[in-house]
Amino acid sequence: MVINRKRLVFGAAAVTLLTITVTSLGVHSQGQALFKGSPKELVDEVWQIIYRQYVDGTFNQVDWQAVRREYLDKNYSNKQEAYKSIRTMLNKLNDPYTRFMVPQEFKNMQVDTSGELTGVGIQIGIDNDTKRLIVIAPIEDTPAFKAGIQAKDIIIKIDGTSTEGMDTNHAVSLIRGKVNTKVTLTILRNGKEEDFKIVRAKIEIHPVRYSRQSTPQGPIGYIRLNQFSANASKEMRGAIKNLEKNKVLGYVLDLRGNPGGLLYSSVEIARMWLSQGTIVFTKSRFGDREREVATGKSLTKKPLVILVDRGSASASEILSGALQDNKRAILVGSKTFGKGLVQSVRPLNDGSGVAVTIAKYFTPSGRDINKQGIIPDIKFKMTIEQRKKLWLKERKTVGTLADPQFAKAVEILSEKITTQYSTSIEKSAR
Repeated sequence: MVINRKRLVFGAAAVTLLTITVTSLGVHSQGQALFKGSPKELVDEVWQIIYRQYVDGTFNQVDWQAVRREYLDKNYSNKQEAYKSIRTMLNKLNDPYTRFMVPQEFKNMQVDTSGELTGVGIQIGIDNDTKRLIVIAPIEDTPAFKAGIQAKDIIIKIDGTSTEGMDTNHAVSLIRGKVNTKVTLTILRNGKEEDFKIVRAKIEIHPVRYSRQSTPQGPIGYIRLNQFSANASKEMRGAIKNLEKNKVLGYVLDLRGNPGGLLYSSVEIARMWLSQGTIVFTKSRFGDREREVATGKSLTKKPLVILVDRGSASASEILSGALQDNKRAILVGSKTFGKGLVQSVRPLNDGSGVAVTIAKYFTPSGRDINKQGIIPDIKFKMTIEQRKKLWLKERKTVGTLADPQFAKAVEILSEKITTQYSTSIEKSAR
């Protein structure tokens, strides 16, 4: 998920199954109010938002003006009829990420980044090709994570109810619930079905943890970033400064299983590692480009290796793509999730809301990562059994030399440290 602090904006497909609170959310569009106070006004309000903001100017080859005439010619006796028409209208776009939410669904999707959450702790979305409900990634140390849910899992049932044709809003309403109650997710993974019984809970997320690791090459800094929350950049800054004081020779930044979070958090963290260059840019259907750049205030220039996997999504892909394109870091692991569409969530006059795909984001070199992902410089996959052993059975070994991908990262980092050290000696001798 990618969220812009100026307005509620996130990477497409991501819905976090957590109950959080919004402190403020301004209304961005009031529609034309041609039918003020009527259900028809709501239909037109949604139509206007799509007309002005949707990323595809052809509206997926749909005559959007004709759609307006069709749906405003109808009579609506209540809002429920309007809600139904809005959903069928949006379905014409064939975009699972542009969706309408009734007031309760919109309330359930409200976002705050205080760090105290309630839910099962996964992000879900609709696969654009198969139209199936999939897991973007479980959030570390949450009930879903501990139960063994993995990125790319296909959710085929929720408490026995088939998810075929189900949108994310409906799925969220079924998965959410009171603390200490259970929900059963039937998962399809590698062609096999398995039931996961998960107990909902209050969740406290600490986005950053770090340690000074001893290696044959010398001390290195290990930083694990679980999520790009509001306080992630502050914690990241503290981690880097502390490790610098402890004279580490290089860093391993672990983004495995990180589903994303706040866009500005990923940009701020990129600036801690990158002295100059572009970090990310977005492009709308109008060709508008918003560009984020480094500000010359990096905290360290020491060698950096980043660990990524298929659960590294959205903001994780922005950060890793930026540092890879700028030759600041070497990426080790497996291909990332591939989520590069940007959505804006718009509140409507009656308390409902609409999420609309408004742009794509690109890495500094112009790579469109949507559905493609970021390919690591050094591919190093783990088997299913290795993943289970590491993340579920022997969690204490994550970020140690008993962690196969970390060990590979240390090997690559050692080579970079040696090269940098040798270059420094040569320059000193001149």
